[in-house]
Amino acid sequence: MTFRLLRAFSFIFSVVIGLAMAYASVTGVRFGVQAFGARTVSATTVSSEIRDPEQPFLISFSDSVGSSDALSGLSVEPATPFHTEWRDGGKILAVLPETAWESGATYRIGSAGGHVGVRTRVEPFSLGFSVPGYPAVAEVNPSDGASDVLLDIEDPITVRFDRSISDFFADFSITPDIGVTYENDSDKTTFRILPREPLRPDTVYTMTVRVRWRYEADDAFREVTRVSFRTPPAKPVSWAQDVSERVSQVRRYAKAPLPMGKVIDIDLSSQVMTIFENGQLLDAYPVSSGKPGMDTPKGEYAIRNKAPRPWSSAYGLYMPYWMALVPDGKFGIHELPEWPGGYKEGAAHLGRPVSHGCVRLGVGPAERVFAWADIGTPVIVH
Repeated sequence: MTFRLLRAFSFIFSVVIGLAMAYASVTGVRFGVQAFGARTVSATTVSSEIRDPEQPFLISFSDSVGSSDALSGLSVEPATPFHTEWRDGGKILAVLPETAWESGATYRIGSAGGHVGVRTRVEPFSLGFSVPGYPAVAEVNPSDGASDVLLDIEDPITVRFDRSISDFFADFSITPDIGVTYENDSDKTTFRILPREPLRPDTVYTMTVRVRWRYEADDAFREVTRVSFRTPPAKPVSWAQDVSERVSQVRRYAKAPLPMGKVIDIDLSSQVMTIFENGQLLDAYPVSSGKPGMDTPKGEYAIRNKAPRPWSSAYGLYMPYWMALVPDGKFGIHELPEWPGGYKEGAAHLGRPVSHGCVRLGVGPAERVFAWADIGTPVIVH
């Protein structure tokens, strides 16, 4: 009797289960949720902005799904070829473009939802995300249309982007064609650019800035800004234009300003330094003094202090073989300045006034004068 009752109960339970499953196939999982405690899974966005156009858009589910069959009508708008990958045990869906998302575009990814078996229902969702566009240039110096532009290591071209371009390659070019070198800050937002050779006087130059995503081809650079500037006209001088010839002229005509002891003579008109000891000329070197508007002040000075390679926080540069001419160190004599990355101001600027007031010497002469001059050595600037 007991065996017959068990068989009857088993038959009735099977019929009930069969009817429940048939009903669920028609009405969806609502019956399953109500009658059998089925799960409801929702979707959220991991991030509403991806870092670059090659990155996947990640969708996080509240519970494991693990099958795209459960996402009816999964689509991307605007229409873009894509494929998917399940991650984190089926709880993260990565939607990857077949090539790349479009820079600066906004997308929506949606699905009508679906079922994972009988007991799990995935709710419909529509999620949006944006793709960063190309960076813009926030500031350029010199500005477009600037005139009388003198470039040197203390006054390079500066380009500041509106955000870090660590995911991009940048290209800086100057026409008429001239090679450039550049250095950037740690987060790749601000760049300092210098031509590798002196610019011609009274000439209009144009600098073009282009960028491309790191994953893009070499020919995919896109122009983001262009500025033009004019260099100052050449000024007539009585000294020889050739710097080495000019130094020879100075050597031929130089006279010691003091009869005894060591003395440094700096002639601003010729841009040549001569050093004397006990009335005898020891050597002569081309220099670069302050540019117009930031002229090296004329007068009689003395070496106040010395340092082999001090750092200038005002200009973000090293000033090798520094010899101060005034107590507050506002200006002095030093070797060609140097960026932290190692790039040194070109020797081609020697013989022309381009500094911010200091007197620059070339590599070699600066070290020799530094070793020769004592604290208190007179310096005559005229």
